Amino acid sequence: MLSEGGSFMKGMAMGAIFCLGLSLFGTFSPATEHGPGEHHHHHVKAPSKDELTRLSDSHVLELVNQVRVSCIIMVQPKILVYWATALDTWSKHCDKAVFYTSESSKALEAVDLNEEDDWARLRKALKHAYENAGDLRWFFVAKATTFAIIENLKHLVLTKDPEEPFYLGNAMKSGELEYVAYESGIVLSYEALKRLVNVLEDEEKCPERGHALWTMSEDKQLAVCLKYTGVFAENGEDSHGKGLFNSKSVDSLITDSMRDNPTNVVEGCCSDLAVTFNGMSPNQMQVMMFGVYRLRPYGHDFHDLLVFQPPEGSDND
Repeated sequence: MLSEGGSFMKGMAMGAIFCLGLSLFGTFSPATEHGPGEHHHHHVKAPSKDELTRLSDSHVLELVNQVRVSCIIMVQPKILVYWATALDTWSKHCDKAVFYTSESSKALEAVDLNEEDDWARLRKALKHAYENAGDLRWFFVAKATTFAIIENLKHLVLTKDPEEPFYLGNAMKSGELEYVAYESGIVLSYEALKRLVNVLEDEEKCPERGHALWTMSEDKQLAVCLKYTGVFAENGEDSHGKGLFNSKSVDSLITDSMRDNPTNVVEGCCSDLAVTFNGMSPNQMQVMMFGVYRLRPYGHDFHDLLVFQPPEGSDND
């Protein structure tokens, strides 16, 4: 009887621990250091043409000159071809692009974090970017497999204040936890990154190594840590409400649209001002560069209200 009772109590204890773990994962709601009243944006929309026309030319020019993006690009030697492609294509349009690697490579230049664990490596990269931010106030975090159109990102955050805690991209949900999908790229304002770097020092709130029975992906770990500081995931959208951060390639999105919107494939596919795509081969990324930055119908002028000049000294397209 004593043995049976011991087994019963052991089973009860294990069951309680398991239920507690599920509760923490599914309904995680840490106490925040900043009140919910500070959170005013859930869907972050790019300014519409009408909004921009209401601004003075001098104000628009001031905003254009102020919005500068630091790109934090995570790479590994085993995906060297993607690393080289990102270096040769879209990263040239960042005002500052730094590649962070798990180990050094003689082929390409990067900050060697000497760290195999994905989450620990991302933490180190974000802290390094913050400490070396200079006057940059917007931070774009991406994998080398992501393709980004930085000018469209600048348009999205043009009228947003980086001294507010913005954490945006393709917002997803896992249980009660909202997070921004890593594959689609993550955007952090200076204030959000500052709060994150501060909470990274607190091992109880934001441990460097997970102690759970399961391993959370880096994007979910990031969301948990940011949530402690009152920073929540936002969905980046154009002025019509279309998502700007895509986890799929253009051809996959078009294929989906042909199935779901056969009478209006292009309109149903993706936003004209999309910021990211994912899942393309290096060759497809080179084709995207040609389509985005070089191909143009002769004599056709889009009359854009904004002109983002390439970074000084850049050899971008």
